[in-house]
Order: sequence, then C-alpha cells, then structure tokens
Amino acid sequence: MKLVNSLDSKITNNTIATLGTFDGVHIGHQKILKKMIKLARKNNLESVVLTFFPHPRMVLHKDSKIKLLNTIEERIEILKKSGLDHIVLQEFTKEYSRMPAREFVRDILVNQLQVKTVIVGYDHHFGRNRSANIEDLREFGEHYDFNVIEIPAQEINEVSVSSTKIRLALKKGDIAKANKYLGYNFILSGTVVKGNSLGKTIDYPTANIDIAENYKLIPKKGVYIVKSRIEGNCVFGMMNIGKKPTVSGKIKTIEVHFFDFSQNLYGKKIQIEMLKRIRNEKKFDSIQDLKIQLEIDEKTAKEFIMTIQ
Repeated sequence: MKLVNSLDSKITNNTIATLGTFDGVHIGHQKILKKMIKLARKNNLESVVLTFFPHPRMVLHKDSKIKLLNTIEERIEILKKSGLDHIVLQEFTKEYSRMPAREFVRDILVNQLQVKTVIVGYDHHFGRNRSANIEDLREFGEHYDFNVIEIPAQEINEVSVSSTKIRLALKKGDIAKANKYLGYNFILSGTVVKGNSLGKTIDYPTANIDIAENYKLIPKKGVYIVKSRIEGNCVFGMMNIGKKPTVSGKIKTIEVHFFDFSQNLYGKKIQIEMLKRIRNEKKFDSIQDLKIQLEIDEKTAKEFIMTIQ
C-alpha cells in the first residue's frame, strides 16, 4: 500500500478509484471499498482512494463547528487496513474547490490517477460548486475512456448508515450504536500528560489524555469501559470524560484508569478504544463517595470485560 500526500506524484499503472472524505470509514464506506478492491483484482487494476483533508465544510464554511469521527492519522490508519493499493491524500483548499469538473477529471482522475474505472455513490457531485453529477461523470468517461460504476441508492440504503448518524450517536453517548455503524470500536488518540494526581490518593491513578486535534469529536460526558494496546499488550480500563464536578473541575478532561497496570505512560502516545458507556458524570458529596462509586464502576466494567474475552 502506498500513501501519496499530494497529487504531485503520478500513479503509473491503470487504476480503479473512488473519492470522498471518508470520515469514520464506516460500514457504508467499507462496502464500497470491498467492492472496489474485488473489481481491481478481477480486472488487473490497482485500487485507489482519493480522500481530502481538511473536511470541505471546515474550509468553505469558516463558522462550521463540524467535529470529525477520525483524526486524519486515524483515517489513514483505518484505510490502510482495508487492502488498498494507494491512498491519495489531497489538501482541500478554496482554490481546489473552484476547480472545474472537466479539469478535475482530466488532470487528476485521468492524468495523475490513471483511472480506468471510477466507482461512486448515486448522489455523487463534484467540481466547482459541486455542479457536476454522475451523468456528467459518465460523459467524461466516454470522452477520456474510463468506466463509471454507480453504487445505487438501494444498495447504500441497505447499510443505512452515515457519518452524521454516527456523530449524533456519540454526542448522545450511544457507543454501542456508533461502534455498530463504524464496524470497529470508536477510538481516541492522544498523548498522556500530567494531571492533578487526585486519582492516586484514592487508589485510582489515571492517565490524562490530551488530544491535540481540536476537530476530533469527543463523545458525551460520562464513564466508559475502554481498552488499549500498550507495548503489544491489551489493557482494559474505565475512562471518564468530563469536568470532575466533585472536585470543582473547570475544564473537560479525558482520564483513563487502567486495570492491573502500573507502567509510567507520561509523554507516550496511546490509542483508546471505547467499548461501552457505564453512566453519566455525577457530582458526589465527598471524595469517599466518589471512591465508592469508582469501585462499583470497576466491578461493572470487569464483569462486562469477562463477557467479551
């Protein structure tokens, strides 16, 4: 698999390509990717995904508060696992958005990506102001000698999922629905930083996760069962997202207590998989009451973990 960070590099072999932001790389996206990879192997073509970053809404609507399901690093990592031959990452700019449809097809799809087949959804639009549709793409295909495969509405609707639906589920704390639609566990990637060390004083030390990308969607505040892979080992734990109202916290933090784990993680980058939501964040009358609840949460988490191992 080759990752190309711009369209300056020309692919030399004939390809089958699909394009889009692919935020979440959810089960709907995965269905398209599997179909494309199967066709690539059958027709002796190389499979290509052309994806964009930043998200177009971030560029074209400066007041857009859209939060993404993946950081760009997470998106690339997930796409790599799909078996693609090429991932082309194109910076999305206002200038790029103004490219006429014919120029986009000629210069990018044909001359740089060497497409012989393009596979897109039934409602795909492209070019300046998204003025061109799939019928235009078919006309370009006849002129530039490539095929167009349309994913029909019925096939897409069978999956009945979208990035928007997943964002809404996460904002409601519905991790089960989000994970079902994603086809994998929702992930948070960040660096472990120092906190106030309160957890150590009540026998629940935590790793405080700092997520640098402010566009990454953070699920609803509350307590979650999570897992991570640290130096090759699978480690389970429970995570709190919130402002720690019991100790009058002012800013939202992400803190993970790993079970049966004592390794120093400060400064290390880790990835957290979210498995299940336990409860809402709550203000307790005392630190002792908080500790009692954490013991209940730990018991709940470990009972759940036993069911999935």
